[in-house]
Amino acid sequence: MPANLTPQYHAAEDRYRDAKTAEEKETALQEMLALIPKHKGTEKLQADIKKRLARLKEEGKKKKPAKGYDPFAVEKEGAGQIVLAGYPNSGKSALVGALTRARVKVTDYPYATPLPVSGMMPYEDTHIQLVDTPPVTLEAIPPGLIGTFKAADALLIVVDAASPDCLEQLEGMLQLLQEREVIDLSEEGEIIAPLPFIIAATKIDLPKSEENLQVLRELRPDLTFDAISCHGPGLDQLRRKLFEILGVIRIYGKAPGRPPDKGRPFILRKGSTVLDFAELVHKDFPKNLKSALVWGSSRFDGQAVARDYILEDQDVVELQL
Repeated sequence: MPANLTPQYHAAEDRYRDAKTAEEKETALQEMLALIPKHKGTEKLQADIKKRLARLKEEGKKKKPAKGYDPFAVEKEGAGQIVLAGYPNSGKSALVGALTRARVKVTDYPYATPLPVSGMMPYEDTHIQLVDTPPVTLEAIPPGLIGTFKAADALLIVVDAASPDCLEQLEGMLQLLQEREVIDLSEEGEIIAPLPFIIAATKIDLPKSEENLQVLRELRPDLTFDAISCHGPGLDQLRRKLFEILGVIRIYGKAPGRPPDKGRPFILRKGSTVLDFAELVHKDFPKNLKSALVWGSSRFDGQAVARDYILEDQDVVELQL
């Protein structure tokens, strides 16, 4: 069914493309949603507009006015930022050191990491930013660290499986993050924009760790635990899950008559369209975009698709301007 978009809608769409601030974009999107004809032919486009509005509002909640230098703020890099959270000596620094080349300080005594330390974890043809953080407990958390957690794209909660206090560590971290509205474990889903998270049970190669992990799984069947050792076991599976939890896809651009550029993929959110990709490549492209050719998720290689075609991970896209 044709969309039959009105000139007023197209004018609002142009205002969205020309918008310089988040507020201007949000206003234009709201106009587009109000002006778009409501019928089956525009259902996907309506859903796309709503998704963009939700994304803008979520980003707005995470941004705070600058108040000078913040030692706990970590600039995002790569396909996404995952921040580690855990009790003292839970194995966070060793894990970051095993997955990245970051210069973390691994010691047998607690509180060796006073400030966040980031490193880039290679994953296939991209990199994911991992951030080691100072340890926390229910009774003590460094000022500013909750802001580091909330600004992340996802969390990696680390529990020492070899410790007799592993259950206390787990429950303490979950309680702290829930109370500070970083994650949401409630059935009602009351927390706005909660972060997705993975739980890593570290030191699985040490005595008592398997036994302790079994206890954790029996007492918290609602949670999933990734059993890992910084010496190798479980790390490859963890890398894959860290990429998946980011909810992103990799898209490769292709110029007409040339092979695709697979050296540096474009990173988009899952559910992104050809139009989203065009906007990421260049802010002026959406105005002139007619269609695109897609290799990968399309029915056949090089298939012509519409502007609202939803892309999938590792698609190759040639924009038709």
